[in-house]
Amino acid sequence: MKSAVQDEMNLLIERLKREQSSDGSWNYTFDTGVLTDAYMIILLRSLEIDDEKLIIALTERIISKQEENGAWKLFRDEKEGNLSRTIEAYYGLLYSGYYGNKDKELILAKKFILTHGGLEKAGMFTKIMLTITGQYSWPLFFPFPIEIMLLPIQFPVNIYDISVFGRANIVPILILGNKKFQLKTDRSPDLSGIRVDDRTETLFNDEQSKEWGNYFTKLLRSIQTDDRTFEKRSLYEAEQYMLKRTEADGTLLSYFSSTFLMIFALLSLGSRKESPVIKNAVDGLKAMQSTVNDRQVHIQYTTADVWNTSLISWALQQAGVQEEEEVILKASRYLFSRQHYKYGDWIIHNPRAFPGGFGFSDINTINPDVDDTTASLRALIHLISQHKAYKGTWERGVQWVLTMQNEDGGWPSFEREVNKSYLSWLPVQGGDFILKDPSCADLTGRTLEFLGNYTNLNSEHRSIRRGKKWLKKTLKSDGSWYSRWGICYIYGSWAAVTGLLATGENPNSKTIKKTVKWLETIQNEDGGWGESCLSDTNHSYVPLGESTLVDTSWALDALIAASTEETEAIHRGIKFLLKNNQRKTWLEDYPKGQGMGGVFYIHYESYRYIWPLITFSHYQQKYIE
Repeated sequence: MKSAVQDEMNLLIERLKREQSSDGSWNYTFDTGVLTDAYMIILLRSLEIDDEKLIIALTERIISKQEENGAWKLFRDEKEGNLSRTIEAYYGLLYSGYYGNKDKELILAKKFILTHGGLEKAGMFTKIMLTITGQYSWPLFFPFPIEIMLLPIQFPVNIYDISVFGRANIVPILILGNKKFQLKTDRSPDLSGIRVDDRTETLFNDEQSKEWGNYFTKLLRSIQTDDRTFEKRSLYEAEQYMLKRTEADGTLLSYFSSTFLMIFALLSLGSRKESPVIKNAVDGLKAMQSTVNDRQVHIQYTTADVWNTSLISWALQQAGVQEEEEVILKASRYLFSRQHYKYGDWIIHNPRAFPGGFGFSDINTINPDVDDTTASLRALIHLISQHKAYKGTWERGVQWVLTMQNEDGGWPSFEREVNKSYLSWLPVQGGDFILKDPSCADLTGRTLEFLGNYTNLNSEHRSIRRGKKWLKKTLKSDGSWYSRWGICYIYGSWAAVTGLLATGENPNSKTIKKTVKWLETIQNEDGGWGESCLSDTNHSYVPLGESTLVDTSWALDALIAASTEETEAIHRGIKFLLKNNQRKTWLEDYPKGQGMGGVFYIHYESYRYIWPLITFSHYQQKYIE
């Protein structure tokens, strides 16, 4: 076993060294399925940009993901298919001009769409895209007046109550909805064939829209004076919100969806299709393209270079690669260059903090998050400890993380205290995912692991005590924890267990033993673990029915951290990884991250290398060396 583990580690180390970019980063694909590919075609056609090479490549990618029944899925074990994704793919292919209603692929897609309720049953965000491109109708009463932009942050309801990743999408939608903007071209396809009901159905129930519209109107009347001036100022503030958060590459906070919406919002405000701000935004989205499986072109939702680089550099160091080796030095130089020095929206709810965090994507300069910050600092600690010149980097990063702790004791992703209860009642699909940024087990666990293993804070430090208390309070009755950003209960349980143990929790405590028992109970016959994306919408653990390398690595790493002796479950799990770590099946492409439950899932191309390497390293350190 000893030599087999080292051999597998060597293979992973050499691959990762070989695939490092010249700037020191790793730019493995952040794969979100065909969503962004279809939207990119729709955007290019709407702007009358004839980039045929890219459009053809994207159609090929979309077609390659179609199921035999004509549908597209979010993940392999989604029952029959996903209606919204199928509508988006169908629309993108039609708008491309390279597929028509008589092609068998679209005949099958149309049949699936009609069988499952037609255009009218699409999700809210799909309907918004259809509406701004002229395929659907704006509601008579748009429930969110643009004047919300002028409500001060001290007001009980204001735009900064919404999470930054939600706000980046909501602000352009506010502009578009209030302007009731639509853009069709001579090439716009006719989607009437996928309607089930000829009657016009809008984004929201009209009564519901009117009710919310009336509520916000009354709220706004308490502070507004001149209606026309108020609206003009509100539109200006919304426009400035977007422009001030546009990164150097032209994208809005480096997200595809927010940039897509911003482009249409700017058009509604009078920008020309050929204006520099529109051109830069489109170029920024084009620059997000990546090659998947050595051949398919995919438009990423964002790049994941900082996340990949921090995790890989840390994994290599855990595996014994010395910090003075060039691969680590290059990665460290890259990460140092990505620490933030600008204030972002996080300052609204954390006014006493200074910049010092790290973001997720390569060009992110103002939207840091807790997870990327602790991951980057983990990867940099050895270099920082040897070079006093970098001490400021470390201190600024740690202090930023500590100030981001919520009042309940847990850690959020992007902003403190963005978890207002009224947000759940807004007529927004997936509101709890897109509108809120609450404390979550994965962020809290990983932050505790960082504070416990990589700083000089002891287990009695107030931040650590509060974090541990919150984690224990959120333990599920079966012994698992739910993860906001990973899939789902295995990831959350791994993060919580390793975080608690790193900050002084006794391995024999009831909490740890309960989670260990749960992990051992869900181990598969082949020795591995596997969790379905259905867990997150089911609100409980759903087995995938197969074992994945990533799930197995997470479960094993938690068990290794909690066990002084190698248990049978650990032994079987390591044997599974050794046997399967070089395989290439659909299981290696199965999503292990989520952006929005039931709507948006992520396959990290890097994960199949990162997590097995970390787990092998921790197994070797504890039981072999």
